[in-house]
Amino acid sequence: MTSDEQTRGVAPPALDLTDGAKVATVNSTDLETIIATEDMNVYYGDFRAVRDVTMNFTDNEITALIGPSGCGKSTVLRALNRMNDLIPTARVTGAVIYHGRNIYEANVDPVEIRRRIGMVFQKPNPFPKSIFDNVAWGAKINGFKGSKSDLSDLVERALSKAALWDEVKDKLNESGYSLSGGQQQRLCIARAVAPSPDILLMDEPCSALDPIATLRIEELMLELKQDYTIIIVTHNMQQAARVSDKTAFLSVDVNDIGQRTGRLVEYAPTDRIFTSPENDETEQYITGRFG
Repeated sequence: MTSDEQTRGVAPPALDLTDGAKVATVNSTDLETIIATEDMNVYYGDFRAVRDVTMNFTDNEITALIGPSGCGKSTVLRALNRMNDLIPTARVTGAVIYHGRNIYEANVDPVEIRRRIGMVFQKPNPFPKSIFDNVAWGAKINGFKGSKSDLSDLVERALSKAALWDEVKDKLNESGYSLSGGQQQRLCIARAVAPSPDILLMDEPCSALDPIATLRIEELMLELKQDYTIIIVTHNMQQAARVSDKTAFLSVDVNDIGQRTGRLVEYAPTDRIFTSPENDETEQYITGRFG
């Protein structure tokens, strides 16, 4: 356990992260690749919703997934921590390599993967519990074994990481529902970071928020990337340009019966995507000529 993990109070669960697996190197930087997809396809029954996605995500960066509705952005995001497993008809082919191991191998526990790869959803979803218990729950279900004092310290640190502690420290026993929409989303972020994940997935985390709350979440993401790899889905291209280090543009093909299959068009540093994309389809989307 690292000193940082000891300070947070929760050790990441053990994973047999063996070496030797091939890791994708799409537009790699000097930073370490922490998770990568290789020829990843996501199916719902016989229908292929996303095809042949290969990309890598590097440590301590924010990657934005952008593209028109129905292109599979959220499907790709959910595949990164096996959240799609909760859909009975869903299956994934290809690989998602996390610390050198394909998380879709038969002997990998998806619950354990989700401990390492946390998720924040589109709409704030606090539990019908106190502010304190909302955050503590995330640690408790992931094996927290410390004392009551240790748990209190962990809750304070998680709320501080979510830039919420100063606003709620005197009302920790009040319901999470008593908070504003933006505060509720930061509470959900605190709950997600409490178990000490490596990666935070965020599925349009600002879509239900007003501009002021959105700005606060964006500022928070920039702070959090010092400790986490962050991957966000957003329809807001200005948001992607403001906060992300890399941007992946996905588009969609529609077959004869109207089924939509998403595909990765271009993945590059954000400034290049928005100023000099290599693909004409990317340029058309960025400039508003389709989508």
